[in-house]
Amino acid sequence: MASLRLDGLSHRTLAPVDLALAAGERVFVSGPSGSGKSLLLRAIADLDPHQGEVWLDNEPRSRMAPPVWRRRVGLLPAESFWWAETVGAHLPAIQASDPDFERLSGRLAGLGFEPDVLDWSVTRLSTGERQRLALVRLLAQGPAALLLDEATANLDPANRDRVETLVETYRGEQKASVLWVSHDPEQRARLGGRAFVIRDGRLEPET
Repeated sequence: MASLRLDGLSHRTLAPVDLALAAGERVFVSGPSGSGKSLLLRAIADLDPHQGEVWLDNEPRSRMAPPVWRRRVGLLPAESFWWAETVGAHLPAIQASDPDFERLSGRLAGLGFEPDVLDWSVTRLSTGERQRLALVRLLAQGPAALLLDEATANLDPANRDRVETLVETYRGEQKASVLWVSHDPEQRARLGGRAFVIRDGRLEPET
């Protein structure tokens, strides 16, 4: 359970942003291509140069080691990076008898996969499969806040719904704050909550 707060956060294309997400709150961000949506998420994740501060509850990013921050504030990029040969090599090593294995199997099943997907070669995965499995990989780290960059952009409606359900389940169970970049107005309307748009380098409430 953690709130997420941006204090004067800015990067080379975005004016300073002040934004607070309560623990368990989901907030959408949209905007034209190139407006700086992905750069905003990368700045929050401390992956790109930026100004300002980000807080997870009462802990500032500047006082945490970058690897610790990125585990606690997890970024799902629009295009995931895979470095090992198999899917399972990207996930924590757990045995079938471990309680975490049941949780992992449940998430895989919720996204339409059997446990044997862990033995699959990454090279056989489609773009959509990589996108869904990247979410499983992210959630396995137990982040307190999620930064989602077009998490369903390449998915058909059935798999889009599966991803939305998994994110909402995780958000509800963990009371994780979720900042979700989405170009889909129907998705934003369907899931509801606060929504913002980046216009001319500024983050404004979506109307």
